[in-house]
Amino acid sequence: MKEVYLVGLESDAPVPADSLAAAFEIEELAFTPSPDGPGFTVEAEDAHVEVVFESRTAPPEWTSDLFSGSEPALEALGRARSFYRLAFEMSPVQPTVPVFAALVCARVLLAHSTGVLVDITSSKVHESDDVVEITELDFDIRDHVNLHAVEVIEGETPLWVHSHGMEKFGARDLEIFHLGEQDLLPAEAFLHELCTDLAFGQAPPLRTQMGTSEGQAFMLVPSEEARNNLLGVPLDAFEGHEGLFLTVVSPQGRHNTAELLRPFRERFVQEPTERTETMHRESQALLPAFKSRLLRRGLMEPLTFLVRAPFETHPEGRSTTEQLWLEVLSWDDAIIVGRLVDGAVHTTEWRKGAHVEVPETDVNALALSREGRTLEDDEVRALLDAERPM
Repeated sequence: MKEVYLVGLESDAPVPADSLAAAFEIEELAFTPSPDGPGFTVEAEDAHVEVVFESRTAPPEWTSDLFSGSEPALEALGRARSFYRLAFEMSPVQPTVPVFAALVCARVLLAHSTGVLVDITSSKVHESDDVVEITELDFDIRDHVNLHAVEVIEGETPLWVHSHGMEKFGARDLEIFHLGEQDLLPAEAFLHELCTDLAFGQAPPLRTQMGTSEGQAFMLVPSEEARNNLLGVPLDAFEGHEGLFLTVVSPQGRHNTAELLRPFRERFVQEPTERTETMHRESQALLPAFKSRLLRRGLMEPLTFLVRAPFETHPEGRSTTEQLWLEVLSWDDAIIVGRLVDGAVHTTEWRKGAHVEVPETDVNALALSREGRTLEDDEVRALLDAERPM
């Protein structure tokens, strides 16, 4: 059994067993209280989670610089007076199953007592609302891993970027070397995609040329092999990171990965303001016909209505705006209610699958799809022209 999570509570008393039993019955998980204390076990498909309670305060050495999380979450961790320790066996079939069974346990505990969740493998601290979103919305690997960038050599590409948190999925963490500051966001996007594959048990075969989602070639090599030809990096750079990693290298086994990340850079190119403003004007002109067509959509009609709007995010404490697409679910007066079809790139403030509300005046792009195929612009205009009054 591997201990992966801690639930830190502000109360020093355990949650009553009868309350937990009722909650897990609703969750359709088999709950068994411990015969020798306030702990319990939970059984689910391919998952066995053991939960142990202990009444103790947060250790004084747990300073905020050891964890990532919101300020309220870190403050709540410092107030913890008791902990539930959650452990499980890794699943060789579907690695996410025991992880989510454990997260449901945490969600139930936090629904009955004020506290936070600590992911030991990634050093993340989650507020209770975060845990609800993680378990109920689409999977986002950023909830489960941390990426660290460490300067290990001098020059234009000094950075070693690596992950923490993949251990809970029974996988090695990932690493990539010789990156510059301009490579950080593209490397983050690439590593998150690769970590997601590993989390679902879809790891590429080792030492075999593979392609990214953008078509660029790479290989994964065990770190104990890949670091042998890593020149100029002192061994003491890896102190505190003695675990085994999977290293991303070129198809020739080299640590030159700039070309690999080139297509990912395009995701972070800011759309010109003039382009956004033009799209906003054009979309607003089409919006009445778009809304009319949505409101008269047939019950079984295979049309999906999508709109794009600006959302504010706060990466590293600074404010930025991202343009996100949502599927329209309802349209009341001048407010659109929808489900995000893509999450924010820079943070998890706006998660894929989340229900959001946007004023119709914010819409700056429209799209329609039929049976999974996005309609071309001329098809959309032809469809909407039929809604215009003669």
